[in-house]
Amino acid sequence: MKSDFYTAIAQIAHERGIPKEAVISSVEHALKTVYAKMAKTEEDVTVELDDPTAGIRVFVNKRVVAEIEEPINDILVADAQKIAPDAQVGDMIKIERTPENFGRIAAQTAKQVVLQRIRDYERDTIFDEYNDKQGEVLNGVVQRADSRAVIVELGRAEAVMPAREQVQSERYRPGQRVKVYLVEVNRDARGPQLIVSRSHPNLIRRLFELEVPEIFSGAVEIMHIAREPGLRSKVAVAARQEKVDPVGSCVGVRGVRIQNIVNELYGEKIDVIEWSADTATFIANALSPAKPINVSLDEPNHVATVIVPTDQM
Repeated sequence: MKSDFYTAIAQIAHERGIPKEAVISSVEHALKTVYAKMAKTEEDVTVELDDPTAGIRVFVNKRVVAEIEEPINDILVADAQKIAPDAQVGDMIKIERTPENFGRIAAQTAKQVVLQRIRDYERDTIFDEYNDKQGEVLNGVVQRADSRAVIVELGRAEAVMPAREQVQSERYRPGQRVKVYLVEVNRDARGPQLIVSRSHPNLIRRLFELEVPEIFSGAVEIMHIAREPGLRSKVAVAARQEKVDPVGSCVGVRGVRIQNIVNELYGEKIDVIEWSADTATFIANALSPAKPINVSLDEPNHVATVIVPTDQM
């Protein structure tokens, strides 16, 4: 029958959703600390929990020597052979030093240490998981919102959307499902801090990649994005394969693709324009739906003068 201590370890691992081996490692580390305090020693010890029925056993690791150099870690060969008859100089032997009632004392003393190491493991796991997702769009649910920040649940972690990353025209309410752009992941004493955004230009880029297969595959490339969050965005695209219409691919049949992105952004207007290496042509395209008559460039001063019909001013 499995010991209660081992059963408790398995239960903690199951409830926390982490590998049992990680919990066992945490327990062993904690118990080494407990034993060192109880025995008031700095000896190199090993705590074994390998056998579920054997309970907890503490071993002191000793180096077999002909002459003692480090009293804490060395043992004379003659003394070592009383414990392990085959011991030779240079060997390492284990001497059991399990204190009486160690299981009960250890369980009480190690509890907080174990929980702390489990929390550390969870934090590291969450950090690693979301650190790899920086720059991606994630689905979240608004937990709470106030004038300072919006807290968004992303599954295993909560993210913060500060005021600077919010769209001023949007209103966030608890329970609302939103797509957010993961800007950065930072380590913090209280756990990983995730910063997300609804105003970042790359949110537009990622939404287009999700909605337009040609962009995801590389047949169409987004060259530039200019955005006034909540009002209007302009996306310049170029074809990387022949016979591909970059603007048409992004808009979709009857505007379905672009409309899905607009809906996700709560009505923000999105203009998709064709990129051009020629600056004057690109500026003319960027002013769509207006149709300029002439574009003249003052390149040294980075100024363009555009003439459009009166009804398109």
